[in-house]
Amino acid sequence: MSRAFVKEGTGELDPLPDLPISPHPNYVTPRGLAALQSRLAETQAELARLRARPDRLDKLPEAAAERDIRYLEARLRSAILVEPPASPQEVAFATCITVADATGAETTYEIVGEDEADAARGRIAPHSPLARSLIGANVGDTVVWARPAGRMELEILAIIPVRTSP
Repeated sequence: MSRAFVKEGTGELDPLPDLPISPHPNYVTPRGLAALQSRLAETQAELARLRARPDRLDKLPEAAAERDIRYLEARLRSAILVEPPASPQEVAFATCITVADATGAETTYEIVGEDEADAARGRIAPHSPLARSLIGANVGDTVVWARPAGRMELEILAIIPVRTSP
């Protein structure tokens, strides 16, 4: 085999490319900020554990942890803490909203930061189509959520502050 096509190197991995950072403002709830800080501490501990391995032939897990640490540090640097409003009158960031659809089925959503968003838990980012439909509405208002599956009307039943603990 010709050596012309073999890259000589030091055996070290190049750093993995950084994870993409959202262009949106990084609003966080107190719970979301604590989760980011916890994830950073866990990832730093994992990196220390990986570096302490006696057999370090596979450097990819270390490179991935370093990349994740860079991402989490960037998210923490850009975090804008928003305390939940004491008694919200309208839907806003850090509020928990109960809505009813046309069939009367009730669903509860929380508008939280991107890193805290989790559709399975009803936590949505403020720039999501659903959150944009809800923000600014009051109890008793009907909003229209433009979904890919078609428009859906939702009546706002209740607005409370987001919980500050998991």
